[in-house]
Amino acid sequence: MGPDNEAYKEAYKGVVPVTGSGSSARATFLTVAEVAQLMRVSTMTVYRLLKANELASVRVGKSYRIRADDVDAYLAARYTEAG
Repeated sequence: MGPDNEAYKEAYKGVVPVTGSGSSARATFLTVAEVAQLMRVSTMTVYRLLKANELASVRVGKSYRIRADDVDAYLAARYTEAG
């Protein structure tokens, strides 16, 4: 899964990157709904992954934010090659 995937581009559309004090520090945060759309699962499935600590997140008020890098790492760790 990478930047060439249309669903990937659509899920990241309008997401503003958060930059740190260093020029190389950059994190993009997604909402639960955006992660669900990206993974093509329900929001409840994403909440279950968060509760089971299978997907890292940050709590902002009553909502969660998930780093795009963490979503990519989660998917890469569970990737299986068919065949």
